[in-house]
Amino acid sequence: MRFMGRYKRIFVIVIDSLGIGPMPDGEKFGDNGVNTLGHISESVDTFHIPNLQRLGLANLTPLKQVEAVERPLGYQAVLRETSNGKDTMTGHWEMMGIETKTPFQTFTEHGFPEGLIEELERRTGHKVIGNKSASGTEIIEELGEEEIATGNMIVYTSADSVLQICGNEETFGLQELYRCCEIARELTLREEWKVGRVIARPYIGRRKGEFERTSNRHDYALKPSGETVLNMLKDGGFEVVSVGKIADIFAGEGITEAHKSKSSVHGMEQTIEIAQKDFEGLCFVNLVDFDAKWGHRRNPQGYRDELERFDEKLAVFLEVLREDDLMIITADHGTDPTYTGTDHTREKVPFLAYSKSMEGSGRLPEQDTFGVIGATAAQNFGVSMPKDGIGVSLLKFLK
Repeated sequence: MRFMGRYKRIFVIVIDSLGIGPMPDGEKFGDNGVNTLGHISESVDTFHIPNLQRLGLANLTPLKQVEAVERPLGYQAVLRETSNGKDTMTGHWEMMGIETKTPFQTFTEHGFPEGLIEELERRTGHKVIGNKSASGTEIIEELGEEEIATGNMIVYTSADSVLQICGNEETFGLQELYRCCEIARELTLREEWKVGRVIARPYIGRRKGEFERTSNRHDYALKPSGETVLNMLKDGGFEVVSVGKIADIFAGEGITEAHKSKSSVHGMEQTIEIAQKDFEGLCFVNLVDFDAKWGHRRNPQGYRDELERFDEKLAVFLEVLREDDLMIITADHGTDPTYTGTDHTREKVPFLAYSKSMEGSGRLPEQDTFGVIGATAAQNFGVSMPKDGIGVSLLKFLK
């Protein structure tokens, strides 16, 4: 018989990039006065997120279009990031106990070094075109026709520590794209070229204006730098179900069941389906469209619309939650759509915790690490924290 904690299932839902205000050290990262959620609320005429409002999201940072509520559902807190970084992997790894002290390197300013490109061309048999920081959709529009005509390979990067390769599914071929990405992953394990992720970015269409990225994206991530709470849960006999790019972020480590998502809406639909099944353990969800489609493209209206679509699905999810379920909504960093450039922004993130069995509610003290999330799950399921794992459980408050 396995340990039975207060909650049989915990659902951690990451609204990718939903920062709620600047970190104290934001200036060091070039992020002054950033606030993803707050600036969205100031940039739009209307903002309707009643379920997030009921959960107390507006109680954590002032919002122009959404009022704080006197008696929010569940518990709310602001989380600060301990790790040295503001990227996807750093944020998610910290949630599960890892402090990243040396940030992943980026190649945003000048593209990838000549030596790496030459080796990639030699090993794959494809000439590289692009090799710059760019929007994924824009670089396909720019170079897609050339890639189709020549068999050249579109390589680009972004604000994250990533090397991304585009390939047309019909002409370049999906398996060939994956093969090239596997070679790129091997090459970028070298210290001088090391990136957090290599990402396959397949698309369809034959000419400008028709290109469309598909859901066959695949991330080749570095393995976490140590054991995480996910490993501890899996080794303890609990289910660890991932939705979206969680399995990629953790390179499959500690995952028992993985679900890829076509969109953030689809990710919530998958989570609703999973909640209607019987299991014991953690469901870890990443909803990437907020960041990829709207934050990086500096589109506050699109971000607002995505939040409203999420809020509609959240209403359904809250209905299917069971009495012994715990839901935690959070974020991994900010990407303020009103800020300069296209980079992530170093921000605090929300912590919204709710269960139908809770008798209390209210604001918890500000926490100094995202690691409180993994620590809470570990204590609930009676497993040890990983060696050197950071974070103190909030379970005693969530009642």
